[in-house]
Amino acid sequence: MADAAFAIERLKKRADFLACAQGPSCARGAVVVQARPRDEAPLVRAGFTATKRVGGSVVRNRAKRRMREAARLLLPDLAHPGFDYVFIARGGVTTRPWDRLLDDVKSALIRLAADRDRAPELRPAAPLPPTDN
Repeated sequence: MADAAFAIERLKKRADFLACAQGPSCARGAVVVQARPRDEAPLVRAGFTATKRVGGSVVRNRAKRRMREAARLLLPDLAHPGFDYVFIARGGVTTRPWDRLLDDVKSALIRLAADRDRAPELRPAAPLPPTDN
């Protein structure tokens, strides 16, 4: 695989995950991938999450480890610089054969790229309005 000409960083703040949820998403097999364009430096940011519906903490951590490794292998070739990606584990992500999990992630990333190319007017989402809590 080719080396990425852009940096790949981790999403860690809840606000970034929530902002990414407003963008397009693609569900494939055991994973959902969300994408959000940004007007920042040409880097890719990736975040990983698994809800309690996936399983207990051991299962959720294993699911995130598997998704991180899949993203590490595929993002350099399939990600678009200036985008955030969130990978969400679905049921069965820990028991899915590795090749099938890679295919799920790869097809989701390709679909999001195709959607992005079809809609060039896609711009970064507006910031979330402040709440009066």
